[in-house]
Formats: sequence, C-alpha cells, structure tokens
Amino acid sequence: MNRHKSDTLYQLDAVMLSNQINGAAPASAAVLPDALSRQVYCILGIPIDAVEMPAVLSRIEAAAARSLPYSISTPNLNFLVSSQSDPDFRETLLLSDLCPADGMPILWIARLIGVPIKRRIAGSDIFDALKQRRRPAHPLKVFLFGGADGAAATAARALNGGASGLSCVGSLNPGFGSVEDMSRRDIIDHVNASGADFLVAALGARKGQLWLHRNSHRFAIPIRAHLGASVNFQAGTVRRAPRLVREAGLEWLWRIKEEPYLWRRYWNDGRVFLRMLFARVLPLAVLSGWSRLTRRRRIHQLAITQEHGDGSITVKLSGPATAPFVRQMIPAFRAAIATRKQVIVDLSATRAIDARFLGLLLMLRKSLRAEGRFLTVAGFSPRMERIFHLNGADYLLRDCSAWTRSSPSG
Repeated sequence: MNRHKSDTLYQLDAVMLSNQINGAAPASAAVLPDALSRQVYCILGIPIDAVEMPAVLSRIEAAAARSLPYSISTPNLNFLVSSQSDPDFRETLLLSDLCPADGMPILWIARLIGVPIKRRIAGSDIFDALKQRRRPAHPLKVFLFGGADGAAATAARALNGGASGLSCVGSLNPGFGSVEDMSRRDIIDHVNASGADFLVAALGARKGQLWLHRNSHRFAIPIRAHLGASVNFQAGTVRRAPRLVREAGLEWLWRIKEEPYLWRRYWNDGRVFLRMLFARVLPLAVLSGWSRLTRRRRIHQLAITQEHGDGSITVKLSGPATAPFVRQMIPAFRAAIATRKQVIVDLSATRAIDARFLGLLLMLRKSLRAEGRFLTVAGFSPRMERIFHLNGADYLLRDCSAWTRSSPSG
C-alpha cells in the first residue's frame, strides 16, 4: 500500500480541548454528544456509558424535542453473556447511542477493573423517572410494543389514568412471531402512525434488540429502547423488587419468585459469569492494578501522528493509550473520520491500553460504520492481542490481515 507520510504531531492545548468537549459547544451538542464525546468504557466487549440519570433524561428530552433518532440499550448480565457468542446481538449494543449499565454484575466487573461507573441505571428506572417528571411542558408520547398478553393495553390505561410525564398514544402486542414477522409493513406503519416520541419494546432481550436495530431506518419515532419488563411492571402483572432488594443486587432472586420460569436463564447466565470472572475479569483486575501502580512511578506522554494513503489514513499512537490521554485522542480520531477514508489505528508503538481507550475505539468504529466505513487495528503485538482478548474486544482484530501484526510502515 502506498502512503504519503505527513508526520503530523498533535500538540493539543488542554484548556482549549476541555472547552471544546465540555463547555464551548452549543447546549444541544452537550446534551446529545456525538459518539466520540460519550464517556464509554469497554466491559468484556460491550460499550457501557459512565452516565447519571439526569443526563440520561436530558438526552431523551433533547432527542424528542429535535426528533433525532436515538437508540438506547440497557445492558445487564444476560446482554453481556449473549454478546459473547452472538455477534448480531452485540452489534445492536455497539451501534446504540446510549448504554447505561442495567445489572449489578456489570457494576461489580467495573469496580474490579477500575472503571468509574457509579450506579446501576435499569431500563425500568428510566421509564419510572420519565413518568415521575413533575409538570413537564410536553409529556413524552410513548408507544408500548410487546409485553405479556394484554399487559401493554393495561399499562397504557395506567399511564393515561393520571398526571404523568408520559402519555401512551398506542400499544400493540405482536404475539410470539419472529423478528421478520414483526417487521411487516403494516406493523411498522401502525407504530409510526401513533406519532409517539418514545418506542418502548418488551419482547425478550434478543428479539427486542434485533427488531429495533433491523427496523431503525423505518421508524419515524425518534427514541427507541428495549426496556425489558417495564411494560409488565407498569401494567401490574409483575411486581418489581423493593428498592432495598435492588440495591443489594438481589433483584434476580425476586424476579425468580415472581416469574419462576426465569430460573433457567439466571442459572445459565450465572455459570457463564463465573467463567468470565476467573478467565478474564480477575486477570484484568491484576493487570489494571499493576498499570495504575507503574503509572504513578513514571511520566508518560502520548504522541499521535497521521499517515495519509490513497484510500486510508493511519493514526499511529506512540505511548500509553489510556484514560488520561483520551481527550488528546478524540480530535485526532475526529480528523481521521473527516477525511472520508478508511481508518487504521496503529498500535505498534503502544504498550498500554485500558477499558476507556477500548471504549473510545468502539465509538470510532460506530462513527465509521454510520458512514459505511470500517476500522482496522494494526501493529498489535501478542501482548496487546492478549489484552484485547481479556477485555472481550478481540473481535476488533479479527478482520485485520496478516500485515497488520507489524507496523504499517515497517
């Protein structure tokens, strides 16, 4: 491959960059950040946003006000387990616009590997918070899709029976058909005709995520999310665990009490979780602890250079690709996206990466996919490959050809 080397070294002013990301952008941009501005961490291969409930609500309200497509996923342990063996399901998370952690095991993993995700934000919590908004100028119009037989209609009556931050403008129980069955034109037209702001699906995790993802270009409703048992909770057909039980991380036990058929799913997910804990999470915890210790003893810097080829641009990182340098990497990745070329990230001079950098890499991939382009990770050493594997992100390396294992310029 022929390249024209520019050897452009990014020397970025920290104050200007902070203003760009956090303060100087218009208010709407701050509420609805682009993918690279999201504070995303890679937790065993899936993106998790470090975000609080007020920010979640603000982003939902902004997307509704501007009619901007905005997809929300709320990963829990079942999402995490399913994503390990189901690339299509994992892709629905990777292409989502927001992924707050819905599941205590994800928080436990985050704490073990030093990721600053403070609390669980369940899909049902988001639904309740939207409902409990006090005297909103414009209640969000919601469409309920799925749930147990009759639950959506019952939940709709409950929502519209009193003052609330949500008003239900339609509901539909599609039955137990396939994703293809539920993607018929008459069904999509019926959903769109409601004029809703927020489409809430409750079909089971895999089916709901795939249905929303495959039909994303067909929906006129801006905000879309699969919120699990929220419809059943609102209808009263299933009681949600008391707050103390949820905060103790024992909601799964309550769910089994309320819905005994769930025990098999929790049993299978629990076994996979224990395997991941010993095979990946604990080694990552040791590695991240050692990295934090050595980081205090050494002064590190990150240099970023670009090499322009005929149809690609290579962004080479020299130094640690870790959380303290993410703000330095964001403008370089934005500039690479703006070239409209294929993007290669060269790690041949990188010896340290962490969950925050991998989260940024997932967002770079998402941004490129939105334009029909692909991300290539180049120059990774066997050690880097091992770290990608422990983080569940080795799928980012699988499409790389043999030459990417060495520096592109070597």
